[in-house]
Amino acid sequence: MSNLASRTYTYMFLIPAGIIYFIFFLLPTIMSFFFSMTWWSLTDWRFIGLENFKTFLTEEYLNIGFKNTIIYAFVTCTLKVVIGLLLGVFLSTKLKTIGFIRSMIFFPSLLSTIAVGMAFMMMMHPSQGLINMALKTVGIAGPDWLGDTSIALLSVALVDVWKGIGIATVIFIAGIMSIPHDYYEALMIDGGNSFHKFWNITLPLSRPAMNSVIILSFIGGLRSFDLVWAMTKGGPGFSTDLIASIIYKQYQAGFYGLSTAGNVILFLVVSALAFPLYAYLNKKEVDL
Repeated sequence: MSNLASRTYTYMFLIPAGIIYFIFFLLPTIMSFFFSMTWWSLTDWRFIGLENFKTFLTEEYLNIGFKNTIIYAFVTCTLKVVIGLLLGVFLSTKLKTIGFIRSMIFFPSLLSTIAVGMAFMMMMHPSQGLINMALKTVGIAGPDWLGDTSIALLSVALVDVWKGIGIATVIFIAGIMSIPHDYYEALMIDGGNSFHKFWNITLPLSRPAMNSVIILSFIGGLRSFDLVWAMTKGGPGFSTDLIASIIYKQYQAGFYGLSTAGNVILFLVVSALAFPLYAYLNKKEVDL
């Protein structure tokens, strides 16, 4: 078979995937950029240039949404990395019930985000919620988890961590299990203990898994919407409003072009933060 025929034969297998990629990713992206510069409804549209972007960027509470989004992404990402790593180390050991424990850790990831949000909203009720009732039995007056503006965002972030920690743990387990046992045996012969095994072997050699968790968790935090909306709808006040929830509120009000512009801005913000972070983590991994 000639080289030209061989390349043609290869490209024929890529065409179906390319068509699917174009229809479900490239085309909606292009259309989003276009409609972000229009006033549009379900039956009509009018080109207005960059007016939607100007309006969105001058939104009164956008600065709160940006700040909350960054805080939310940082908190959820950090906790998922730290807790996921510790659970990954623990669940990489040989325990009789290790399969059951792994299943229990991963189970919350399978649940509907809206269902989890509604369940925790009831559990965090200041007077009738299960959490505060449990604290009351030991003499502790629980706070208003979702009604106090100072802790509402953190409360939602902790629920996000509980739901997503299973995926982070599975990634860490896969990374830790791929480390050759010869390294641990050599360290034990040299007199190393469990801490030395973790610090000198597990932690540095699980860097690829850690990078994956950081990127996925950070991007997920920046794009988060459904859990916040299910639990607080951005309240109390605007204390838990994220960029995505501000966009949804504009969509609810019928400002479709404005909300589309917000989605484009969110896409650019996520790209501007995620790509440099990805490049930095990859560089550190290579240097290692």
